[in-house]
Amino acid sequence: VQLQASGGGLVQVGGSLRLSCKASGIILDYVAMGWFRQAPGKERERVSCISVFDDSTDYLDSVKGRITGSRDNAKNTVYLQMDSLKPEDTAVYYCATMNLCNGAESRADYWGQGTLVTVSS
Repeated sequence: VQLQASGGGLVQVGGSLRLSCKASGIILDYVAMGWFRQAPGKERERVSCISVFDDSTDYLDSVKGRITGSRDNAKNTVYLQMDSLKPEDTAVYYCATMNLCNGAESRADYWGQGTLVTVSS
């Protein structure tokens, strides 16, 4: 299984980026998909997760209303549309396949390589 994340870059405050995560060796329609981020000196946190059951998506409170996760099963790719970006969104962003978005048995199984998002003020 390989997950290829792309789309990161340098953007000014208030700008937008769309991250992509293309999968090979796995059908993304059959798994939950998470986006995570890790800022320098901070722990990794989950930004969003698309449910395997109904494509509903949950979000980290600090990104709600600004960031949207989606999937395109025909392209076997998931996306993270990020708008109204803030300096605190600066981090390396990772996609990961998950068995479940929530619950005690939720886990991430395969990880992409990460893509750096830098928001300048």
